Amino acid sequence: MTFPPLLLPAACLLVCTSSLLASPTTSLTETPSPLELWKHFDPDEGDFNEELVKETTAEGISTRDSYISAYVLGEEIRVYCRYAVKTGARNAPGLLNVHGWMGAPAIERDYVKNGWAVMAHDYCGETSHRSHFTRYPKKLRRGNMDNQIGYRVKSKLPDGSFITNPEQTDDYLWYAIQRRVLSYLLSQKEVDSDRVGAKGYSYGGTLMWNLGTDPRIRAFVAYFGVGWLEYYRSRGVWMYDRPVDEPEKNPGETIYLSAIAPQSHAPHITAAALWLNGTNDHHGGHERGEQTFGDFKPHIPWSFAHQPRGHHDTRDIGQNARLWLEKHVLDKDIDWPAEAGSKIVLDAQGVPELHVSPADPDRVNHLEIYYALKNPVSYGRAWRNATLRRKGDVWIGKMPVLDVRDYVFGFSNIQYDNTVVRSSPFTATIPESLGDAIATDRRSLKLSNNAAWFNSGPAEGKNGISGFRALSPRGTFNEQFNDPKWQAPEGAQLHFKFYCTQPQVVEIAINNHFLADIGITASDDWQEMTLEAGRFIHHFSKNPLADWSQTKKVAIKPLPGADLAKIIFADFQWVSNGRTNQSH
Repeated sequence: MTFPPLLLPAACLLVCTSSLLASPTTSLTETPSPLELWKHFDPDEGDFNEELVKETTAEGISTRDSYISAYVLGEEIRVYCRYAVKTGARNAPGLLNVHGWMGAPAIERDYVKNGWAVMAHDYCGETSHRSHFTRYPKKLRRGNMDNQIGYRVKSKLPDGSFITNPEQTDDYLWYAIQRRVLSYLLSQKEVDSDRVGAKGYSYGGTLMWNLGTDPRIRAFVAYFGVGWLEYYRSRGVWMYDRPVDEPEKNPGETIYLSAIAPQSHAPHITAAALWLNGTNDHHGGHERGEQTFGDFKPHIPWSFAHQPRGHHDTRDIGQNARLWLEKHVLDKDIDWPAEAGSKIVLDAQGVPELHVSPADPDRVNHLEIYYALKNPVSYGRAWRNATLRRKGDVWIGKMPVLDVRDYVFGFSNIQYDNTVVRSSPFTATIPESLGDAIATDRRSLKLSNNAAWFNSGPAEGKNGISGFRALSPRGTFNEQFNDPKWQAPEGAQLHFKFYCTQPQVVEIAINNHFLADIGITASDDWQEMTLEAGRFIHHFSKNPLADWSQTKKVAIKPLPGADLAKIIFADFQWVSNGRTNQSH
């Protein structure tokens, strides 16, 4: 059975929403726990009604695309699934792979080649360009992520009223679907039902925490998604705001946070949990995500690692996922070091330092310490690499500050001899609270740290001048401007050098939305350019950037036909009236 696409005029949405919501199926307490919410849900209930879409065999791997039925809130959802396994496999470990926001189901063939039976499913629903997708019935159309077809329900309904039951949310549907697909994975003849894991990317990572309470899986990996979005991010409730601003939760938020939010599942999780994150990713928050593990039962294994300055990026920590699943699903003998100790202290002069004590110091292959200043918004911080020294089994990173009355934040990444990476606990303090702290850092007009440009590499142009070039064809960006050390003075202009022997045209974006096309002229020598703030126009409001002091992020992207790799940039700095300043 399939359902035709449902298209309603936007004007009808608020009027029709309440009639489209399937009635909650259970009577719950005022603030239900996830266990209470799912107590009567049986993911194995009902026939799958499997409908084959496509089946192929190539290079020793069998793949199958199909639709199955999931029964949620008294309705039937037709779920699109993809499955791959080695031909002739028996007792293969199973892996459920869950995509991100507006994504589509995808099979990671490396896992299949290594003997896993992998299943992926769609929960995005109908979009304008896909021939196969999960088909939500009319009463459950909130499951469609595309707002032209569906709508979002978190703590509020589209008419502005608060939810009264967690079953009204879109997340509830997505949680239910993945549990049903897990049942389908377990029903495959090749799968060893005692060895099953899962991993979810982005919003798929958000969904993992619910799946982690299902005793049928042994381990999961959540990329980025960790919760702490509703209320905390949506209302700007930051842990390190000064003063702390924690508004009263509305009734819908109270229900959502008690039963749906990923962090609410922490006390009930039974699977070994790994969280891989980027410090500057917009999902949840660096420090609050770590707090989730404090509510785990003592015997449940967990670990996390953060990619410094990462936006949906785990390039230096991604190997953890395979090792974690092999350890906790396949029972491989992989030694996972315990969490390191971490504390901020003052040195003899009063300069803050982060002291990191790895659990297995003799096995440390590489250790870096990162720190940031002031910013309470976790994904807006500009992370610096600290200067390191080792004293016995303790690694010490200097963290000079601009103001001893502002927060300083620190953590480290520790790579061990088996390539496992663990981040030390996020640590924060106000230096003056530790004693006679001193501020030794100074503001700088010159942004001399080329490494702060994301996805870039060092390059040297004519006359031995060092700079950087973008390594990605999509461009590069820098959030160092968000650090108070390098914040632009009011009235300043941005000046830089460039070396390019073929003309190019690039787009420079300030804070994502203020844009300007910049012509890079060709020359056999270095050239210089100074940019005024008013040249950058907001993509939506069409207003110019008022002043460079508002800058938090600068991105450089190639326009069609341009090759950013042919440009070397150097010596970004703030100047007054076009005049360079040699101060550091």
